[in-house]
Amino acid sequence: MKWTDLVEEITAVGSGGGSDQPVSGIEYDSRKVRPGSVFVAMKGGSTDGNRFVEKAIAAGALGVITDSAPKFDHLLVFQPGLPVLEVEHGRRALAQASAAFFGHPERTLAATGITGTNGKTTTAFLMEALLNAAARKTVLVGTIEYHVAGDVRPSVHTTPESRDLFELMAEGVARGATELVTEVSSHALEQGRAAQVNFDVAVFTNLTRDHLDFHGTMEKYFAVKQLLFDGSVYPAPRVAVLNDHDPRSEKLAEAARAAGAQVRTYGIGRGEWRAASCALTPSGAVLELETPAGAAKVTSRLAGEVNVLNLLAALAAAHARGVPFAELVDAVPRLKPVPGRFQPVDAGQPFTVIVDYAHTDDALRNLTWLARQMTATSGGRVITLFGCGGDRDRTKRPKMGQAAGKGSDLVFATSDNPRSEDPAAILAEIEPGLKASGVRYQIESDRALAICLALKAAKPGDVVLLAGKGHEKEQILAGRTIPFDDAEIALSALAELGYGEAE
Repeated sequence: MKWTDLVEEITAVGSGGGSDQPVSGIEYDSRKVRPGSVFVAMKGGSTDGNRFVEKAIAAGALGVITDSAPKFDHLLVFQPGLPVLEVEHGRRALAQASAAFFGHPERTLAATGITGTNGKTTTAFLMEALLNAAARKTVLVGTIEYHVAGDVRPSVHTTPESRDLFELMAEGVARGATELVTEVSSHALEQGRAAQVNFDVAVFTNLTRDHLDFHGTMEKYFAVKQLLFDGSVYPAPRVAVLNDHDPRSEKLAEAARAAGAQVRTYGIGRGEWRAASCALTPSGAVLELETPAGAAKVTSRLAGEVNVLNLLAALAAAHARGVPFAELVDAVPRLKPVPGRFQPVDAGQPFTVIVDYAHTDDALRNLTWLARQMTATSGGRVITLFGCGGDRDRTKRPKMGQAAGKGSDLVFATSDNPRSEDPAAILAEIEPGLKASGVRYQIESDRALAICLALKAAKPGDVVLLAGKGHEKEQILAGRTIPFDDAEIALSALAELGYGEAE
């Protein structure tokens, strides 16, 4: 592909000049520019890529696409003939350039996008597993990891920049993939990282308080989520799959239908795809499915009411992608729990230890409610350990303290990823919520020590919840990042308490 071919596919403000040189890559990070690369300079939330144009040119960029072209008129004096294409939206241009350079993989892959505060990761994993069970090759993009036709890669962002997303998609197409399943975060929707991907199916899991440090208000947060469904910025999906328990789904359904999408709802005892009955067990759930496609009794290995909803969302979405109902029913018993999502840690101890990613007040309510159900017969207690991330929405800290306190018998408040903030200051903002709940609690900023204390406090029949970090393998502190895995720390602490190796 040549520069002249590339610019024909980009919405530009003016002419980008001519060049017959072949394009060797598309980059938005000047440090990755190599001779022949096209550098896309775009304004971002925390930095401006236009500051690095000269570095990109020095590294051999053959052309620049920029949303701030007037800044670089002087460069043409030193680089005669350097093509500079001016665009209005830098991230949209990055997506257009990436789609073109990587051979338009979005035209081969049928895309399913999953958005919502909680449940995106589990729903995406389940959706991929259902498609794989139907012998379809997939590309999965999400919080825990990326999958490219079975090849597992580490995840950098829940939804990567469009250039990286299109590269993953192109690799998937080369390996025979026909389906894309991706979590679509609110940050990605607002910033345009999912531009140029036409979602065939879009799933809404729920909306609870989170990311207000970025969006400001719940209304703005919801408005960004709605972009995936209403056709105003992104093309409307063919099918919208909506959680019938969330009151905002009604507005989403109205917007989706107005944009020409079909709407399918799901829920427990409600919705078109519903669990008419739901018997929860410590190791999963037994469901009576009633759907427009048929009815069946299924046994799931995913515990908790929340995971029933995630499963229903995935079933409705997979059926919208053409997987027959009978094949979906056959696949359910084989679906595996997702790493860091209600993940048991078992070293033979007489109490239950669960690692979970719950990091909002709503997620903590759901998690402690499930733990309470598990202790109903044993008479055990619910012991919850959690923290709040630094440099994030501070208003949810007391709310999380109160949610954890109301659902637990004993709480250990500790550090999550404090980042640049003082852990003690974060804990001081959590504590009023704990006090208001009336729960017995202990504050310990050292997370590893707090995990040891929580496990040491546990008695037979108790459920210990290690919440907040889930699948994460690191802890982000001020100026440094250290290895940290809740499950591994728990296993080590259990060994010190005299329990054996994990099964």
